[in-house]
Amino acid sequence: MINEIAAEIQQDFEAKDKAREIGLSLSREVVRTCGTAIRHTHRGDIDKAAKLLEDARGALEEIELQLADHPDIYYSGFVEHAQQEFVECAIVHKLLSKNNSGDNLPSPSELGVTNAAYLNGLGDVVGELRRHILDLIRQDMPQDGDRFLDIMDEIYSTLMMFDYPDAITRGLRRKSDVARSLIERTRGDLTNAIRQQKLEQTMKKFESRFE
Repeated sequence: MINEIAAEIQQDFEAKDKAREIGLSLSREVVRTCGTAIRHTHRGDIDKAAKLLEDARGALEEIELQLADHPDIYYSGFVEHAQQEFVECAIVHKLLSKNNSGDNLPSPSELGVTNAAYLNGLGDVVGELRRHILDLIRQDMPQDGDRFLDIMDEIYSTLMMFDYPDAITRGLRRKSDVARSLIERTRGDLTNAIRQQKLEQTMKKFESRFE
């Protein structure tokens, strides 16, 4: 009798272990693909990034299928991490696409992710927008960074609405604290760059009068 019970348990564990390995492999694929997509987005290769985003979406959908009978594995943490990366990538891609105002961001249901994963991924977007603003400063276009700083502020304000225990938000409070720090640093960098640009323009006008 005990041998039959043990055999059933072993069969169940074997199935879980196999599903877990497949899920882990797919989640790593999602993370790698999203990282590559974000790099392409920052470089302006929006179409290539969009293709990679679809690949990541497909991998997430495959995870759903593979772990459908194993919710304990699905909610163990690694799937949610992959979803966060996907959310970050999708929103950054949307925000940095041409002529996008940031008013039509995809929702959790549209991306197929949990609410907690969505909010944490949204928090990570702040860091990528800081990166974009620094790129604009290096390209001598700091004035174009203002609207992205506004979006960073809006994201932070949104995150602060969800004052719930970490067991519900999955560490969102820490993401919010990091976002606030990044926003303040970016605000200072952008302010200094704009002032420097205005000073240089004034100096050039002044020099041109003597020439």
